Amino acid sequence: MYKPLKLIGMAAVASLMYAGQALAGPYDPYAGTTLVVNFPAHPHYNAVMKILPEFTKETGIEVEVDQLPYMKMRERQTLELGQDEGDYDLVAYVVFSKADYVYADQLENLARYFMNPKLADPGYDADDLIDGYVYNIGFAGGNKGYLQGKTGSLFGIPYGSETSVLGYRKDIFAKHGLKVPSNYDELLDVACQIPNLEPGMGGLSSRAASGHHASHAFLLHLAPLGGRVFDDQWNPIVNNAAGVKAANALKTIVDCGPKGAATFGFGEALGSFLNGDTAMFLDTTVVAGQINDPKKSKVVGKVGWAMHPMGVRRGSQTGGFGIGIPKNAQSKEAAFLLMQWLTSKKGDKLVAMAGGNPSRFSTHQDADVNAKFPHMKTFGEALKHADPDWRPIIPVWGKINADLGTTLSKVLTEGLDTKQALDGVAERTRKVMEDAGYYTWQ
Repeated sequence: MYKPLKLIGMAAVASLMYAGQALAGPYDPYAGTTLVVNFPAHPHYNAVMKILPEFTKETGIEVEVDQLPYMKMRERQTLELGQDEGDYDLVAYVVFSKADYVYADQLENLARYFMNPKLADPGYDADDLIDGYVYNIGFAGGNKGYLQGKTGSLFGIPYGSETSVLGYRKDIFAKHGLKVPSNYDELLDVACQIPNLEPGMGGLSSRAASGHHASHAFLLHLAPLGGRVFDDQWNPIVNNAAGVKAANALKTIVDCGPKGAATFGFGEALGSFLNGDTAMFLDTTVVAGQINDPKKSKVVGKVGWAMHPMGVRRGSQTGGFGIGIPKNAQSKEAAFLLMQWLTSKKGDKLVAMAGGNPSRFSTHQDADVNAKFPHMKTFGEALKHADPDWRPIIPVWGKINADLGTTLSKVLTEGLDTKQALDGVAERTRKVMEDAGYYTWQ
């Protein structure tokens, strides 16, 4: 009996040794690595800074963060990503940078990392990521060149993304028996009732200043009202009936808004709501933290949240940040592990609890998250309708956007006819697109 027992014991030991090698933790080969990442100075990434020590504790991978204001971050990335060997292993970027970086072949295609069984966590559950965010921030090469589709690939993962929701003063609505707007007719009606019901108070606080602010506000309404800037052949259709309706909706909002509304940028629009000068605010989810901060807000505890009102369809904005791995990064596999950890269910909940913007449906429904931030459930419902194509993500958009915003400002402040204004934008846009080669195949 002794000899068989000895053989069995030796086999068991060998088996255990082999299993120990096979089951070595996925982070073990990278323990002691120091990653250098580039993040913006932004509320979401301030929350990220709070959870990074947990990643290092769990993985043994150190993270050094170069956190910069957005414009300086973009300038630094433009310099670094163009080098043969860059300093950054992981970068945060906004959606328009995605288009530029992918076209210049400066971001890693993530397919080979998610195919690698030594790196890819089988419990990651990519289907739980918010669809509109992934398509807007992460995909390139698909439909229209910048969306999902059969020819598309994933180059980044949303992290610090945003959508649009309606904030409203619960006390004012209760006082006057007002219904929370669920569609555009109700939204515009209530917006213009408020100044009569509450003298000195504007209906809805909105961006409207000449340039990208006016354009942004217009596009917020264009998508749900059924419009697009282009059709599928890149013909400008911003001047069709839906475009005119969206521009007129913005004009109504500004006319019924607080004093000086036509000159509001994002900061002024938000400040007006925080100060209690308007009864509604329709813009990004990122403002929730400031609205609930007694150091910044006079309306703490008075604000309710609802989905972006419906026009002919649901269509809230998509924007904010994603994270990607530069082509010239020095520690790409470790960077992928950090990216995967940050955007995992665990990481997403951690950053949400720290005050960040979650990127998963499950986080928005999480009981702990909702106990701390009750608005998250409503935001999660809104995100089911986040539109990744609410604005075009093409290299020439900056020029078109500036023209659109400058022209719309004249509608808001100088009485320029809406249809005439948008006809002019469409004509000039066609020339920009023609010069850029978009009609070569027509």
